[in-house]
Amino acid sequence: MGILDSLGDVLKNYTGGQAQNTQTATEDFSQVAQTAPHNVIAEGLAAAFRSNQTPAFGNLIGNLFSQSSGEQKAGILNHLLASVGPGVLAQVGGSTLFPGLSENLGQQQVTPEQARAVSPEVVQQLATHAEKSDPTIIDKASAFYAQHSSLVKTLGGAALTIALAKVAERQRAA
Repeated sequence: MGILDSLGDVLKNYTGGQAQNTQTATEDFSQVAQTAPHNVIAEGLAAAFRSNQTPAFGNLIGNLFSQSSGEQKAGILNHLLASVGPGVLAQVGGSTLFPGLSENLGQQQVTPEQARAVSPEVVQQLATHAEKSDPTIIDKASAFYAQHSSLVKTLGGAALTIALAKVAERQRAA
């Protein structure tokens, strides 16, 4: 019996493309996130980030960023910065936010203190550029946020429903 089999009753509500009760999605996601492996949660988040039924990737990341701790902000910023070049960093005002970072992109990490000074709007722009220049950033961001399930619950019912549907699909395929 696989680990996801124990979640069968919860996940059956997210199979078959039926309309879901997005109000219970937060509670269901909490239960699934406590049991399912991070890579499975990451697949679900990636599906939500790519869905045309949710806001754009940049908007979702900006929202998550606004709810994050300093360490979480630094973590996602470092992923985003690794996916863009210095030119993009300059376009979104990053060179003034992180003096000297554009020359050392990829060699220097943003600290939690630096990350706290960055606005969610700048992160939204950075995430949008990162998605265009490196589509794998969605998978990287998903893997990062899969480790922070309490933060992910702030995405709302629609995104969580999509994530849970992906987890349910994986369980059926297993």
